[in-house]
Amino acid sequence: MRRQVRGQIGGGERLHGRSIPDRAYPVPVSGPPAIEVRGAVRRYGPVVALDGVDLNVDAAATGLLGRNGAGKSTLMKAILGLVRLDQGAVRVLGADTAREGDHVRRRIGYAPEHECLPPELTAADLVRHLAELRGLSRADAIRRASEVLFAVGLEEERSRVIGSFSLGMRQRVKLAQTLVHAPELVILDEPTNGLDPAQRSEMLEVIRRVSRDLGVRILISSHILDDIRRTCDHVVVMRAGRVTLDRPLAARAGEDDSMLIETVTDSAPLLALLAGRGLQVEAAGDLRLRARITGPADRAAIRDAAAESGAGLRRLHPDGPSIEDELLEAIG
Repeated sequence: MRRQVRGQIGGGERLHGRSIPDRAYPVPVSGPPAIEVRGAVRRYGPVVALDGVDLNVDAAATGLLGRNGAGKSTLMKAILGLVRLDQGAVRVLGADTAREGDHVRRRIGYAPEHECLPPELTAADLVRHLAELRGLSRADAIRRASEVLFAVGLEEERSRVIGSFSLGMRQRVKLAQTLVHAPELVILDEPTNGLDPAQRSEMLEVIRRVSRDLGVRILISSHILDDIRRTCDHVVVMRAGRVTLDRPLAARAGEDDSMLIETVTDSAPLLALLAGRGLQVEAAGDLRLRARITGPADRAAIRDAAAESGAGLRRLHPDGPSIEDELLEAIG
């Protein structure tokens, strides 16, 4: 069961220095996951593109991460109902994509990786036309096109033909058209592909704000780890057609409870000082200590004690693989 509630994108929030209009978006309040994949298998001749994929996607922003050829594109097509599985099933917003593909596609927005925008149209005309194809009246389509182009930072360029746009601007037009019908889920395929560093940073900021301020769930496919880290709160990693990692991007409870302290000089004075202040700490080798911490206050106490003891702090880091290490291992 879902109901129409307001996804707040106003209330003082600003995008590129501009206030964003507050509009109604369908924010999920209960019901099935946005995407459910069960036992998905897809073969292309001898190539197994999907090899028994199982996953649930229901975070605000989920990253689908993997190298080229990992199976991301085939999974995206299966989610969109554009490819038939050899085995398994995909449900999107509670609907089976094999039987209800048209219904699913009406409720989601999609921006493909490849160039797909007609260069002779203005941004406003294209997005308005796509809104009308989605069933909006002419007046509503014009209004919605203006709103979403504003939201992605293109209101001043909306009357220019798309052929005159930079690649970064064209990517934002693709994002705008995914939003024009107030979808429940937006799917972005390699949204920063080909962008220079400045364009990429700006695009990632727009995506992050759209996810947060509009309240629409987003699935982003990318082969760039940093893009996923900067925009998503959950990650699914694929390799050779299989899911190798499915986890939140925030550290799990307990993951960074044990910290390694690397000192510049003899760590014994620091060990004595920390133990005297109630921290659980032990020697872990030359110029190294291992401490159990409970939060940022303990980290600050360690830094202060390192300076006070004269040991100096060379490095303070989790005792074990970082999230980045785990992701890189899963990518392969």
